[in-house]
Amino acid sequence: MVIEATLRIDPERRLGPAQPLVFGQFIEHMGRCIYGGIFDPGSPLADGDGLRTDVIEAIRKLQPPIVRWPGGNFVSGYHWLDGVGPVDGRPSRFDTAWRKPEPNTFGTHEFMHLCRLLDTEPYLAVNMGSGTMDEAAAWVEYCNREPGTYYADLRRRNGAEQPFGVRYWGLGNEVFGTWQLGHMSAEEYARKAMEFAKAMRRVDGTIKLIGCGAHEPEWDWELLKTAGHNIDYISVHAYFASGDDPIVAALKWPTAKTEDPYYSLLATPTIEEGYVRDLHHMIRAARRRYRILQPISIAFDEWNVWYRTLGETIKENPLLEEPFDLRDALCVAAFLNMLRRCSDAIGMANFAQTVNLLGAVLTNADGLVLQTVYYPLLMQRQTANAIVLDALVESETFQATVNPLAYNIRYLDACVTLDEKARKLHLSLVNLHKSDTMRLSIRGVAPADVTFHSLTADSSDASNTFEKPDAVTLRTAERKIGAEGVIELEPHSAHLIEIGLS
Repeated sequence: MVIEATLRIDPERRLGPAQPLVFGQFIEHMGRCIYGGIFDPGSPLADGDGLRTDVIEAIRKLQPPIVRWPGGNFVSGYHWLDGVGPVDGRPSRFDTAWRKPEPNTFGTHEFMHLCRLLDTEPYLAVNMGSGTMDEAAAWVEYCNREPGTYYADLRRRNGAEQPFGVRYWGLGNEVFGTWQLGHMSAEEYARKAMEFAKAMRRVDGTIKLIGCGAHEPEWDWELLKTAGHNIDYISVHAYFASGDDPIVAALKWPTAKTEDPYYSLLATPTIEEGYVRDLHHMIRAARRRYRILQPISIAFDEWNVWYRTLGETIKENPLLEEPFDLRDALCVAAFLNMLRRCSDAIGMANFAQTVNLLGAVLTNADGLVLQTVYYPLLMQRQTANAIVLDALVESETFQATVNPLAYNIRYLDACVTLDEKARKLHLSLVNLHKSDTMRLSIRGVAPADVTFHSLTADSSDASNTFEKPDAVTLRTAERKIGAEGVIELEPHSAHLIEIGLS
């Protein structure tokens, strides 16, 4: 079977610049993400600082513009002073989030060193669970002030003469949830976030602050009303799942019902786009109502596909090493398209997480494998500094419901960007159909030789393992768009098409 779709492109119809920070990453002290993943001093693959060189190289290829740390739920019980100073003098604590010992051998200086190696912006989240505003403000002083005050001088004694210059700071993590240490109501959190923000900004008035959203209109409005003058971003956490998992329902994650579970997952990026638009309008309304002068963007500072290992969170020290398949990668590709289509609303996003734990990279003692979800991140990263075009998509659809709403989801998910400097169009396309080839008519583009970067396999269930590491990988080929402007996209496939402009 063949399904029909049309993509209409006009380089003059511009939504605005793409936001490069949407290609960020997130690492947390959980499972084998940091210890035994990024940081593994006992490994023969580690450098003199204990960082796995193969892992660093794999992350470096993704060119993450920003990395969030140290959590996540972990941060609600984390005290940053435990992780600075001589390593042999750092205390081992019990991590109350994931119920395991925390040696504190990877702390602020180690994270900053990682960021320098990756040439990326650090994003620190402060403890608003068991922590205090004095502790948060002291961390800003430690990282950002010139020597001459107590914590800045402590940083210098610990080996960093110059300030780290951390610009992005998160005000807690998921404190809307009963699972979180320091759980609060919307009113309690908004007032507390306002006071934390004041204390932190009095130490460094240039920092950017991310307030903790809840993916719930009542909570998000309360935060904007009370603390809107003090934040630059409002966070949204989105984990995409398949099926009717009761844990997912409790977390209010975007889930959909379809006749085939395959499509339930792939409907979720489009459904999430609806909440993005609602929240964007809410932000505009709050700024107008409360005269908030600075812009406020949305930060998806945790997002990924997650459902197979979700039940493991009730265990002590859960590993959550999700075995991703091609369908999951298509969901990631479609969500990346959405992040850029909504570049007027979304200013940051952080894939959760980078290594092992829900990881794009999976390690063992001898090496690593790149999971399927790694490749959309790699493929689309090159479009980060382009201009997003207002392309028109016409496509057959399937129906998904999120009670009580029904959605018509296009089989063609697309985002088109223009790189003016390189004189190139990039067409990021996903054929969501499980079994049918897509006959795509591209309008507004002259006949041209084009470069196809494609992610596909014989089955949507295909995954990469240590035994078969390249079952799903990027393939590059040259094709031609003829006078009719028609190309074919394989079933369950994602593509990045480069088209040179004359």
